[in-house]
Amino acid sequence: MSSDTVIRAEGLGKKYIIGHQSADRPNTFRDAISQNVRNFLRGAGEMARGKAIVAGDELEEFWALKDVNFEIKRGEVVGIIGRNGAGKSTLLKVLSRITEPSDGRVEIKGRVASLLEVGTGFHPELSGRENIFLNGAILGMTRAEIARKFDEIVDFSGVEKFLDTPVKRYSSGMYVRLAFAVAAHLEPEILVVDEVLAVGDAEFQKKCLGKMQDVAGQGRTVLFVSHNMGAIKSLCKAGILMKHGAVAHTGEIQGVLDAYSKQLARSSTTTGNMDNLHVERLVVDFNGVPKIQIDLGGLTVPAGTYEVRAFLTAVSGTAVGIGSVGGFGSKGLEISQNQRNVGLVLEMPNLAHDIYLVTIEVLDVQTHKVVSRLNLDEIDFAPPPLAGENHALDASWGLGFNRLPLSLELRD
Repeated sequence: MSSDTVIRAEGLGKKYIIGHQSADRPNTFRDAISQNVRNFLRGAGEMARGKAIVAGDELEEFWALKDVNFEIKRGEVVGIIGRNGAGKSTLLKVLSRITEPSDGRVEIKGRVASLLEVGTGFHPELSGRENIFLNGAILGMTRAEIARKFDEIVDFSGVEKFLDTPVKRYSSGMYVRLAFAVAAHLEPEILVVDEVLAVGDAEFQKKCLGKMQDVAGQGRTVLFVSHNMGAIKSLCKAGILMKHGAVAHTGEIQGVLDAYSKQLARSSTTTGNMDNLHVERLVVDFNGVPKIQIDLGGLTVPAGTYEVRAFLTAVSGTAVGIGSVGGFGSKGLEISQNQRNVGLVLEMPNLAHDIYLVTIEVLDVQTHKVVSRLNLDEIDFAPPPLAGENHALDASWGLGFNRLPLSLELRD
């Protein structure tokens, strides 16, 4: 491993064994006892012959990571992105030495501090003060070194009034603020952060991004997992795109984000010869009014008058809103035959955090028929908290139906 490489993964794999209920699950207490006796006798015989004991339920191998290869240089800020279940969190757990890989190897130079899901890293029965010193000791720091950083940690976290309270009584926001402060201030060579922006208010999120930039500016390395593409783009220079447990794309962050956008988009069945419509680029933008920016290519409709619609649906199937250009009482949109590319901006103000589906339709105003349709696969919409709020609402409380602002730019 070269002198400026701090992390190298080669053929990295992580396997889990998943149990499934067998088809012959007992229906009565008597059947259960009989089956347990049979399993015990069978297991004893298999153990005597040196075989693995598998009794009752069926087992399945699941590879959360498969043949993962990459290198990360000292001082890089790397965004790790991908859909839910892509293997992002498992990768961070392997890099943080929380779990061992099943295959391959990973080389790490330097001390690693990690902030993974809320609830890890702290002992719930200990106070905030005690957990600060405990985490520092785990990182290999002396008590004197931790004491020098103590006031900075407390000031950053904002939990000074509750330092001597067991952390099990902290809110999730207090917990993650203290956990991030500890991880970022105890001078690790490598800082690993998983979705810290999902908890906490907007002010704290800004502090987190600023602190991660400071850590990187000191020549340290940051690995950052988030569904907030705006934060990833502003903070990271390089990226890793995960898909089904494997590395789908690596490189400069814009290229990785573009690859992720294409991964999110898929074409549906269209009519006639209109099957070339496809997504060139998709960006979820939280600067100002939250919006989805979609660049489409392959528009092959004849010259005429059309309406372009964008339907927004929650992953649960609930209709959320519709945007239209050329509809809602207007005279339609004139499209010439040489126009092949379309830029759409669908504003999504005041929408909750959820998974959304977007369907784009091109409707012939004269015949009232849909001539082209494109479905965009699941879009994880994770807006920052509203001003003054402590957290972003999710969509579990239900949704209304809205008319959403939609703008369009035709290009040759």
